[in-house]
Amino acid sequence: MALDSITIIETGAAALLFALTFLAGGRVHPFRSLIRDRRSIISFGAGMSAAYVFVHLIPELHGVRSSFVDEVGAPLQFKGMVIYFLALVGFLVFYGLDHLRAHLRSSPEAEQSGLNFRLHIGGFAAYVWLVAYLLVNNLEETQVSTALYTAAICFHFLSVDHSLRREHGARYEQAGRFVLAAASLLGWGMGQLFAMPHCVLALLVAFISGAIIMNSLIMELPSEKDGRFLAFMAGGIGYGLILLPLG
Repeated sequence: MALDSITIIETGAAALLFALTFLAGGRVHPFRSLIRDRRSIISFGAGMSAAYVFVHLIPELHGVRSSFVDEVGAPLQFKGMVIYFLALVGFLVFYGLDHLRAHLRSSPEAEQSGLNFRLHIGGFAAYVWLVAYLLVNNLEETQVSTALYTAAICFHFLSVDHSLRREHGARYEQAGRFVLAAASLLGWGMGQLFAMPHCVLALLVAFISGAIIMNSLIMELPSEKDGRFLAFMAGGIGYGLILLPLG
């Protein structure tokens, strides 16, 4: 898959934004002049990410299924339903990761050894790597789709950064955020070096779709104590209305 210089610059800038979100997420306050409460900004971004999932990502799975069936070029059992199954697998993998992390957090030995932290950061490093890789090698290759993907994922990563920073504190500040920033750039760089077949990309898009939905549920949907309902609603409805006419 030949990538022109404009695409390389656009996706490189997006990957850099992903990395900066982790490196400076605790210090940068977007829309500070409009919204002074940083948690409201997180909730607003969570609403944007939820809108991206339900208005853009879930409908995209239908197109991903069609691309997968066409690319394989052979009769498939269940007519490509494996795409939806992979989305379920992505959902369940990150549910399992969160469940295991919660179990380890209750273990003094695992907490003291840093196993909980390494598992959490390692899982998200793989997640960030794949998101950045699909930034370069995706099934939709338009400037609009890249811009929508970048905006939604930046706010999604802001919520991830907020959650990890709150849970792991100094460990995340000293090491974790650098690992995730490096994973962003590494995913983009490897995306430039090799492109997988479209049928494999379709499976990866399905997997990451389920993973984003799960991580939105875990980290982004504001809780009764911590969330800002109106900001969340504003982000969700506002970004949803932007996405709606784009199909």
